[in-house]
Amino acid sequence: MRDSYTGQEQEEGRSAMPPQGEVSGDQLREESGKREEGEPLVSRPKREGRGGQTSAHERNEPIPDRLDDVLVRLENEIGYKTSFDVVVREMTFGERRTAMLCMNGLVKDTILTEVLKRLTFLHPDDLSTHALHAFLDMYVPAAQVSKEDDWNKMLAGVLAGGTALFIDGETSAIMIDAKAFPARGPEEPTLEKVVRGSRDGFVETLMANVSLVRRRVRDPQLRYEIVQIGERTKTDVCIAYINDLVDKQLLESIKKKIRMVKLDGLPLADKQLEEATVNRGWNPFPLVRYSERPDTVASHLLEGAVAIFVDTSPSVMTLPTSYTDLIQHAEENRQTPFIGTYLRWVRFAGIFASLFMLPLWLLFVMYPELKPQALAFLGPNKTGKLPLVVQFVLAEVGVDLMRMASVHTPSSLATAMSLVAAILIGDIAVQTGIFVNEVILYMAVAAIGMFSTPSYELGLANRIVRLVLILSVAAFNVPGFVVASTAILLMLVCTRSFNRPYMWPIIPFDMKALWSIIIRQPVLQNRVRPNILRPQQRDKMPKT
Repeated sequence: MRDSYTGQEQEEGRSAMPPQGEVSGDQLREESGKREEGEPLVSRPKREGRGGQTSAHERNEPIPDRLDDVLVRLENEIGYKTSFDVVVREMTFGERRTAMLCMNGLVKDTILTEVLKRLTFLHPDDLSTHALHAFLDMYVPAAQVSKEDDWNKMLAGVLAGGTALFIDGETSAIMIDAKAFPARGPEEPTLEKVVRGSRDGFVETLMANVSLVRRRVRDPQLRYEIVQIGERTKTDVCIAYINDLVDKQLLESIKKKIRMVKLDGLPLADKQLEEATVNRGWNPFPLVRYSERPDTVASHLLEGAVAIFVDTSPSVMTLPTSYTDLIQHAEENRQTPFIGTYLRWVRFAGIFASLFMLPLWLLFVMYPELKPQALAFLGPNKTGKLPLVVQFVLAEVGVDLMRMASVHTPSSLATAMSLVAAILIGDIAVQTGIFVNEVILYMAVAAIGMFSTPSYELGLANRIVRLVLILSVAAFNVPGFVVASTAILLMLVCTRSFNRPYMWPIIPFDMKALWSIIIRQPVLQNRVRPNILRPQQRDKMPKT
């Protein structure tokens, strides 16, 4: 990445800029009027982005010492006097002109009102010298106050909800943290409900989400590192980890991939960040785990994983992950070990049935001689007006349509939609001979198994696998089923999540880890952290 300006052009640009303190605000407005409409008052160098595109490159720019110059730049760069939510409050304290800049709706006005009220008591003698020092250390009654010398960082802070206080004659601004983002209260996640357990879930505000995890992990080694992604959106991304547990090599790899993201923005938050950092191509299987439960994220952090918080998203990514990790649920750990093991086995059976029940049934119908004697009752008496493979494909598409319709249907009409789906699509389709009863039955069992998968993304990927197996059986019979199953297994074995094997602990085989997945271990017997994370401390029990 190099600067697109030549050294001569940069030198000419610097010489063309008037020295500070010698040009009035009216002269600057006159100069800005000579430029093309929409061009910023002070030209910024460009740098080449991906695909040959250019984007504004933020360099260190000093804040003008004249308040009139500051107001002109705000008018040209941030839309002051054009955007109604850009608020600038000009006042004089102790015979020093000041201007307070903030974004309406992103600040707590009661705090700023108290700041302004306190400053009205200042006298000229209080600000004879070192006005910025006096404001910063003595006269601004706010909990979080800092000094900012860079114009671009000041604008980024204001657009993120901060407040900037400019003082005439000073080349620095005072940044006041009085953020108040619009947010909803924590609610129980709809995808990760438990019978007993906490009912709070992540929301769309980053500060609230990290606080929910900090409340559960009161470890001084818990670290929250924040970066901004996106040339335009400047989305806050928080990297969370426990310093003395996490694998440092894994952590540096994640940081490096996040820093390398070059996009205009992340309006879709964590999903776009995942696609930009995890180069998985057309692989349908999720390589990170999403969770909306603070207790789930806290448990992953305590095992040595890394959590990624993205502002405006109510879900958090935990990584690396594995296939076996995606089929476990918090409900299993909210029950006794025996009941938790039973629920886990039922879930595993449902997932296995959603993958292989339909392809195997179709194979037995096409080749009755392959059926064991105990399964002789399988198979329809009549195949219906459509071939069985067409019935399966139509049923798959129909389930997807019903799932999407349930998402977009108002809750008051959900019951009516369910009746339409059950009576019209199911019963009438069978009576007219388009579908056979067993296709509807096994399709319902497969759909239940998909919806019982804890990871929504994994459930959708398993549906694609099931559809591939059905088409392979219809086209190539037994060899098609064997080859397709083997190819999918090999793809999963070769898949890696941040350089960790995706099918661990099956491949590579780890008996102790596999046993802890098959059997939900009591908490006092689960003494070691998963070695797939390569934690600095394997033992979970504190030393006495």
